[in-house]
Amino acid sequence: MFEGSYVALVTPFTNGEVDFGKLKELVEFQVKNGTNGIIPCGTTGESATLNYDEHEKVIEAVVNSAAGRVKVIAGTGSNSTAETIEMTAFAKKVGADGVLLVSPYYNKPTQKGLYLHFKKVADEIDIPIVLYNIQSRTAVNIEPETIAKLHTDCKNILGIKEASGSLEQMTKIKMLCPKMDVVSGDDALTLPLMSIGGVGVISVVANIVPKDVSEMVWAYLKGDAEKAKTLHYKLFNLIKAMFIETNPIPVKTAMGLMGLCSNELRLPMCAMDDKNKEKLVKEMKIYGLL
Repeated sequence: MFEGSYVALVTPFTNGEVDFGKLKELVEFQVKNGTNGIIPCGTTGESATLNYDEHEKVIEAVVNSAAGRVKVIAGTGSNSTAETIEMTAFAKKVGADGVLLVSPYYNKPTQKGLYLHFKKVADEIDIPIVLYNIQSRTAVNIEPETIAKLHTDCKNILGIKEASGSLEQMTKIKMLCPKMDVVSGDDALTLPLMSIGGVGVISVVANIVPKDVSEMVWAYLKGDAEKAKTLHYKLFNLIKAMFIETNPIPVKTAMGLMGLCSNELRLPMCAMDDKNKEKLVKEMKIYGLL
């Protein structure tokens, strides 16, 4: 269900407010460049600094702008199960195609707690769910056995965004859950993951080069591994530049340089260090973006 190239969309700000006009433009940019789905209100979308009302309005705006042309998988995860259920219910009500649920952060649940959290959401709201495993941000890894139990016990838990950085873990997930859609949460590992059964990516770099990311994913899925490999190598240094500092600082800086949207961030995210910005600009020039 979640095959292809999905973008973890930034949230554009102007003078401290969400710029909904620019948000619509960004959706159009993605649709026109071959992106298969859009993720509003993920990590890249600075969901942690959106208030509740903004979070809902961004999801609804993206659903309306996409207008059924591409899938919208709304980021509705939280470290509160009750809040996750409430936001997931809203996403379903406004027409999202699915939701992305990050594992609860800071409160550091056990594997049993993770299972109960995700199962409660899945039982309460009948909408396709993609789990989001990113221990570097949440402190806890969703173990493959926990993922397998959730996939078995919950008919609507259909995919996982894997950002553990471990191909060994991703392999084990595919062995335990051969029918589960495993997508990359790390642009640099998209092609390696697809080689072991992954079906695509939820991408940061696709905010600025959606066409190339989509072409790489679909080249591989359609059997052209050589083309996919060529695009992987082309993208690699630009991808690494997206993570010189904490995401989404570099990608928003790049988007500002390209005129796609303002580079404005919300504290505690802040402007890039000048030396790091020089490195980013260098890679963007090499790629032909500037």
